[in-house]
Amino acid sequence: MDDRVVNSGGSGSGRPARQINIVLRSSEPLALASSSPPQLESEPAPSARPLPPNDPFLDIQRELDPMVGLENVKQLIYEIYALLQISRMRSEAGLSGGSHVYHMIFTGNPGTGKTTIARIVAKLFQKMGVLSKGHMIEVERADLVGEYIGHTAQKTRDLVRKALGGVLFVDEAYSLARGGEKDFGKEAIDTLVKAMEDNRNQFVLILAGYPLEIEQFLMTNPGLPSRFPIQIEFPDYSVDQLIQIAELMAKDRDYTLMPQSVFKLRQHLMLEKTMSMFAFSNARYVRNIIEKAFRHQAVRLMGQHPVGSPGKQELMSVRPEDLKWEK
Repeated sequence: MDDRVVNSGGSGSGRPARQINIVLRSSEPLALASSSPPQLESEPAPSARPLPPNDPFLDIQRELDPMVGLENVKQLIYEIYALLQISRMRSEAGLSGGSHVYHMIFTGNPGTGKTTIARIVAKLFQKMGVLSKGHMIEVERADLVGEYIGHTAQKTRDLVRKALGGVLFVDEAYSLARGGEKDFGKEAIDTLVKAMEDNRNQFVLILAGYPLEIEQFLMTNPGLPSRFPIQIEFPDYSVDQLIQIAELMAKDRDYTLMPQSVFKLRQHLMLEKTMSMFAFSNARYVRNIIEKAFRHQAVRLMGQHPVGSPGKQELMSVRPEDLKWEK
């Protein structure tokens, strides 16, 4: 899950190398000089029309709405849905529906929602008839790369076969190119590229990883960037959003973070984000803290109430002393 996305890129049209690039900018407002007229970067996006009760996008919307941030990612998913709907209407009107490619690249740090969004995308494509099954096969380098010549290609083909009708999600995809020309990872890349051609429109390939590493990975094969028409950057969460995520996680389990606990967590997250800019795991880090807090709260209550049961309010309250982390 991710930081708030402020500006969305537009989608290209028509040509095989069509790309939809999401350009993310700081969420802080720019200070404008009083003598300068305000500049509008783009026209506001048209509001989505109300969905009928049986619309296939309703289930997708229910999953997206509670997610913190990700506003432009949500907008992009709606754009894909709208494109599919209009393509169907065009076909019914005797017009060309067009052939679109939906392979994607997700870039961002750990814990920014890439895997969650990939699962939602798979479900959307299944509901809209693009994919027959809508399942997701999640793999990494070790699942694709074999130990001897020819082994990698077979392993990769087997996984593509399992992903047919759904999404093949390759996490830390850049690791496939780390070993150079003689590494078996290059064989996995070549096999994936061939599978995209041989199984056109039968599965969607999503590559995910850190932004810089993914950029370097795409440079290893000149034909790669044009094969992924949808590229989305998942930014880190702000501290406010991480606090919101923590409170939602607690609420979902019938816990309440006390105001002093929220203050303590906020101070810690501000420090942690500053100290570990390249290793901070965002929502994943918060989830681990909250899970530990539940365990620490349980130990504290057992000690405070050796006989009998704590009151309901006590059972729900996560106090500052329950929040502990490595020094």
